[in-house]
Amino acid sequence: MNTHTTQISNVLIIGSGGAGLRAAIEAKQQGMDVIVLGKRQRTDVHTVLAAGGINAAFGNVDPEDSWEQHFADTYIEGYGLSEPEVVEIMAKESPALVEEIDKWGANFAKLENGKIDQRFFGAHTYRRTCYSGDYTGRSILFALINKAKSLDIPIYDSQYVSDLLVDDNVCFGAMAFDIQSGERTVYLADSVIIAAGGHTRLWRKSSSRRNENTGDGFFLGLKAGCKLSDMEMVQFHPTGMVIPEEMAGTLVTEAVRGEGGKLINSNGERFMKNYDSDRMELSTRDRVAMANYTEIVEGRGSPNGGVYLDISHKGKDFIIEKLPRMYRQFLDTLMIDISKSPMEVSPTAHYSMGGIVVTPEEHWTGVEGLYAAGEVTAGLHGANRLGGNSLAEILIFGKRAGDAASKRSKEIDVHIRSKKVIQQAHDNLNSSIQNGTEVARPLQRDLRNIMWEYGGVVKSKEKLKKGLDEIKSLKNASKDLDVRPDSEGYQDLMLAFDLEASIISSEATLLSALNREESRGAHQREDFKDLKKDQALNIRIELEEDSKIKLSKDKAPPLRKELKNLINKTKEIKNFEGMLLE
Repeated sequence: MNTHTTQISNVLIIGSGGAGLRAAIEAKQQGMDVIVLGKRQRTDVHTVLAAGGINAAFGNVDPEDSWEQHFADTYIEGYGLSEPEVVEIMAKESPALVEEIDKWGANFAKLENGKIDQRFFGAHTYRRTCYSGDYTGRSILFALINKAKSLDIPIYDSQYVSDLLVDDNVCFGAMAFDIQSGERTVYLADSVIIAAGGHTRLWRKSSSRRNENTGDGFFLGLKAGCKLSDMEMVQFHPTGMVIPEEMAGTLVTEAVRGEGGKLINSNGERFMKNYDSDRMELSTRDRVAMANYTEIVEGRGSPNGGVYLDISHKGKDFIIEKLPRMYRQFLDTLMIDISKSPMEVSPTAHYSMGGIVVTPEEHWTGVEGLYAAGEVTAGLHGANRLGGNSLAEILIFGKRAGDAASKRSKEIDVHIRSKKVIQQAHDNLNSSIQNGTEVARPLQRDLRNIMWEYGGVVKSKEKLKKGLDEIKSLKNASKDLDVRPDSEGYQDLMLAFDLEASIISSEATLLSALNREESRGAHQREDFKDLKKDQALNIRIELEEDSKIKLSKDKAPPLRKELKNLINKTKEIKNFEGMLLE
């Protein structure tokens, strides 16, 4: 099969979440013809799961706050691996973008004077997190969808992009197929933006749902000639559900701890006093995750392999008022009334800090005509994400990528097309449809088990090498995949491409972790427990022509003198009361 339809636009966006939609809106407002492709339904992308809030240094509640302090807090939390210019842009531009999305309908909580309310999140010096109830991500996404609709921006759901079309380091579009019908479309464009998310679904316990965050955005970038960075930096949220199996990893909001929830081990001990006696349950995310993990592996865990999170001392009326989603979540799935009984929780893979290397201002990937935005990129978060920055990131750098992509479209005189490259994309699809002995879903499950067992919260040389060996065996098994599209659709084909992307992303992650012989932020090694100054490096990943991974190391970008002064002046947080960590 080599037939396809063709769609032509100025700017093509791969990913219909917050970053992709904000990029699309920017391009459309600059007069571009825009197309957005989404693997999932547009109202059910991963952005809807971001509950906590979005950061902007308005100083509405704490007038002392400033972009400088927001910069310092973010850079410090990234343990020196962030790209300073990206952090600076985010800190300076987030207030304007937050005000804009509020006017578009995000409907953030307001103070009595009409200004946007702000609350604490962990590791913030001041209250700067704006929020919309328990559904900040959903509120932002729906505001973006409505804005895109008002601008007549086409969003095509159920489109799986199998290849970017690249000739001589110039990206001129993408090949995609409809997940239901299998119909192939060649999307030709002057500029392409990848906004396809991260890879945290690759761990057995994950806050991502099935068929999202499988590393497909990373793999598209690698095949196109992009570099990845910081793939070992994966944030583990401290509290995910443990049971039932189908819900394992589902987030238990950190607002539970913010409202007074206590972490307790099987001995009845409130154990955070042993890890951070000042902040207790309101410590930074990497510390709480490590504490929970340590209690579990040292035998002080709950019957189902977690620890207890108890809010029952607060009473039912308080819980239903402050934590209605959590109350309903445990009642519906486990018939547990959290006003009477503790929850069982454990760390869960939550966020990819690493990703595609981009330039700070334009988010250009180094491949002509190809840009990226959102969780699929590296640069902002370094070794540990500051809570509330991810929603700011998608708006700020979605807009910037959309602007840069539009400028390129206006400037170029000739649009390159290559029949040979398009045929190669067809060949890739054709060769993936085959009879075989292996099925994608069980192999995906095996991979998730490998990543949890050998690349989880705490790693070691022995574990990582074992994990890489297991991935190698799984990669060989995947060559005999059974892919037979039928009347039920082309899910098999989508899963085959997802599996290939997941294997490469997993291999890149474990290789990067093996080569970082220290513990820094979210990356923890039991055989190298200390942070090393000479390891302030960004580990880069490239894909060679034979599909082998090439690894290199670059020194982390230096701080300008004035930014270094900001870091040195950062105030130490003394009072942690009321701080949430999401």
